[in-house]
Amino acid sequence: MIDFIPLEYYYDIYINISLFLVMANMLHAYTVDLNSQKNLNFLNVAGYFILFFLILYIGLRPVSGRYFVDMAIYNIQFNNYSFGAKVTTTKDIYFEYFMKFLSNFMTSHGFFLLMSFLYIFPLYLISKKYFKQYWFYSFLILIVSFSFYSYGTNGIRNGVATSLFILGLCFPKNKIKISIYFILAVLIHKSMMLPIAAYALTSVYNNPRTYIKAWVLSIPVSLAMGSVFISIFSSLGFDSRLAGYISGQGELDDVIQVGFRWDFIFYSFFGVFAGWYFIVKKGFHDTLYFKILNMYLICNSFWILVIRANFSNRFAYLSWFIMGFIIIYPLLKQQFFKNQQLIIAKVIFAYFMFTYLMNVIYYGIIKPYQEKQKMQDPHNIAYNLIATESNLYLDSDYLGLKIPPNIFPNYSKNLEIKIT
Repeated sequence: MIDFIPLEYYYDIYINISLFLVMANMLHAYTVDLNSQKNLNFLNVAGYFILFFLILYIGLRPVSGRYFVDMAIYNIQFNNYSFGAKVTTTKDIYFEYFMKFLSNFMTSHGFFLLMSFLYIFPLYLISKKYFKQYWFYSFLILIVSFSFYSYGTNGIRNGVATSLFILGLCFPKNKIKISIYFILAVLIHKSMMLPIAAYALTSVYNNPRTYIKAWVLSIPVSLAMGSVFISIFSSLGFDSRLAGYISGQGELDDVIQVGFRWDFIFYSFFGVFAGWYFIVKKGFHDTLYFKILNMYLICNSFWILVIRANFSNRFAYLSWFIMGFIIIYPLLKQQFFKNQQLIIAKVIFAYFMFTYLMNVIYYGIIKPYQEKQKMQDPHNIAYNLIATESNLYLDSDYLGLKIPPNIFPNYSKNLEIKIT
């Protein structure tokens, strides 16, 4: 376990290492050609170092509810199973049995390391599958994506489920393998039914120009009728996981400000613009790329329609997880520019800047100010119960938290909390 790094700096180290990698890649692109042996050697050495470093850095982090939120709940569940507790929940039950099985022969630290491997390694596999010696560029843009760190340390099941979906995309022509990985993704997190349904729809109709127009249209429709769509979708009998996100009864999470998030739509536009530019302007044609892009457009349009809902950030992640792949795919498949390695580096830099600036400006300045204002209003103060192996304490970071009854089975009747 990596316990020598102060937890308050854990994300800062990740984001600044990412900045260093993106800048180093930019400088390297100015000095060597894309196909030079020197560049290919650099890509391999740097890529494998980053792969193993990230798996260990994220997988061996200390258990913390304050800094990694849901991790504390997973830790308590896992330890309860290791002491013989039974699976009592009815949500995502297969993942719960998977945890219980693992608790028979590994510690919770081993569990988190395994989850880190299952989350990150498929990103390497799909990059290697489609881009061969240029896999580093794809892997880099995926690991510096806006939601990458959060779903490796907080929304762990959701992150692993999307990675299993990505693993399925490595076998687009093998119906048995892709079906197996898609089913596993749903068993781990049922919200994956949305991207799987969207991917299936592209087998019936796969014209990206139509889906791009639909995405653009979804913005004014959501502005005019967003609350209507929230009511409709939450009453249609969705899987409880999806319905919970829409209605605001989702699981533990960093509840991002509810409202029409123009900043997130701007971020989503990166993937839309990339698809439009390469397909419409550059004439790029690749059936698999069309399918993945159209899946992204369907899922992202769905999120835009319910963007005002609580937990809509987790809805957005059902499209965001594949955005980096969509942006980089054409650049690694076809020569468009004279100095393409430099264009690739600039694209990755521009894409990463959203992540970095959101961290510095929104989460570093704006959000702390908003939270301070909420704390000064006695009517808005709510408390979040954060658990560790040794103690329980209160924190005021989250609103409206519901603690699942199976988390504290030994305290379900007599749990006294004093607020001081």
